[in-house]
Amino acid sequence: MQDVLIYITNLLAVIIIIPFYRVLKGPTVFDRVLGVGAIGTKTLVLICLVGFIYGRLEMFIDIALAYAVLNFISVLAIAKYFKSYRKGA
Repeated sequence: MQDVLIYITNLLAVIIIIPFYRVLKGPTVFDRVLGVGAIGTKTLVLICLVGFIYGRLEMFIDIALAYAVLNFISVLAIAKYFKSYRKGA
């Protein structure tokens, strides 16, 4: 079971590269913001899987919740900034 979880964790780490490409090469700013949100969501799952592998899920869920709040606030702040930036142009 441990080997399966490690394999899934490695696969998820590789899957994070797909939205990272969208962040780097996105045609618009909004595609890039969406890519950052997707990376944050996949990272939350990755943190919880690592906690399950180490047998300390309760500690890693606290870390994941803090990361989720930071991810949510940062995506909102970036979207609001670019919305106001676009109005001024």
